[in-house]
Amino acid sequence: MFKTSKAFSGFSVNDIPKARQFYGQTLGLEVNEDEGMLVIKLGSGATVLAYPKPNHTPASFTILNFPVDDVERAVRALKERGVRFESYREGPYQTDDQGIHRGDEGPVVAWFTDPAGNILSVVEGTGLR
Repeated sequence: MFKTSKAFSGFSVNDIPKARQFYGQTLGLEVNEDEGMLVIKLGSGATVLAYPKPNHTPASFTILNFPVDDVERAVRALKERGVRFESYREGPYQTDDQGIHRGDEGPVVAWFTDPAGNILSVVEGTGLR
């Protein structure tokens, strides 16, 4: 039924102009506004929709993952653009002082948030690209 449907995912934000600046300028993605919503074009060709929600609550899980060849290099580049990385000191996915998880469980990954507080990541691994 949906085999040929061009499905897309979406998430809420509390400020479309801030989201447009972050996804477009900070992350360098192609973004457009359509009927008050932000259409984000990913490098894979997929599209994600960010829609305004006045009573927005940030997702408590990762909503968008960006596969990269080198997480450490991506973290440095994003920090130069003002991105702050999350620090997790407890649980199975603890991060180091750079905000990078390098443990035995899971891939090398670093988490950061968009201006609305939604969690994103840069993740290293051949099976994810």
